[in-house]
Amino acid sequence: MSKVVKSAAPLWGFDPARVSLVAARENSVWRAEGEGGSYALRLHRPGYRTDAELLSELQWMEMLAKGGLTVPRPIPSLAGRLVEQIGDTSVDVLGWMPGRMLGEKGGMPGITDRPGLMRQLGALLARLHDLSDAWTPPPGFSRPKWDRAGLLGKTPLWGPFWENPDLTSRQRDTVLAAQAKALAALAALEGGLDYGLIHADAITENIMVDGDRLVLIDFDDGGWGFRDFELATVLMRQLDRPDYPALRTALIDGYAARRRVDARVLDLMLLLRALTYLGWIIPRLSEPGGAERSARAVATALPLAQAYVRGHDG
Repeated sequence: MSKVVKSAAPLWGFDPARVSLVAARENSVWRAEGEGGSYALRLHRPGYRTDAELLSELQWMEMLAKGGLTVPRPIPSLAGRLVEQIGDTSVDVLGWMPGRMLGEKGGMPGITDRPGLMRQLGALLARLHDLSDAWTPPPGFSRPKWDRAGLLGKTPLWGPFWENPDLTSRQRDTVLAAQAKALAALAALEGGLDYGLIHADAITENIMVDGDRLVLIDFDDGGWGFRDFELATVLMRQLDRPDYPALRTALIDGYAARRRVDARVLDLMLLLRALTYLGWIIPRLSEPGGAERSARAVATALPLAQAYVRGHDG
């Protein structure tokens, strides 16, 4: 067991002997058994988020939970703090969420009505956005910005995607051309786009199914962004599915309780979402499966970039 876990568990009154590792992804998540049930003890990777960003994430989740959304609720330590520091590692605890993960890599095993699930997810995201817009964040609130600079600027949130070493010279030229055209298009559109707090990572791995309920977890990348980008994040991993048109229509229908979605803007956001993964994988290329993930990112982004450049020539 990690020394950090041994030091952190007692801060919430947990016996380290009753804490076990359940996920080692971007952050490591441990399941702690304590009074009242199970809890998720999260160890955040050093340097990824500031103290203000971590606290803001938890404050946002607390508001959403109080608003009736089924999301993890932050648990204060015995000292009353939402975040504790062990060396250079920030630690927090969330209530354990029931159910099972929807699936991996866009899969939805066991789901017979896939469009129905997408419709339900669209409504859930609309509710998240409504609650967020009605909320006044506390002083010092800080989360990343999935805005024009964060997606397409010189220093994007997930890294310079055009520098992915698996891009050929010609492919890199296509990506750079798509970036330039998308920058111009987004600059022209941006004033009329719905912008606010978004989850930004509502992929199947971050959705739990609990009976007839959907549960959103992992708000680590949540921040300020375009609401169409939220929907594009859901849809990107469904692009190669035979029922993609039905899934896209269902997600939009579910979200339409909030507002109408412009298909052209959604197509632009699909391109932007795909480009982010070209950058995200660069520092992870040496990790197990890194080469395969990079190849998949290229295979997803290139057709979208090529189509976008062709559609905006002239």
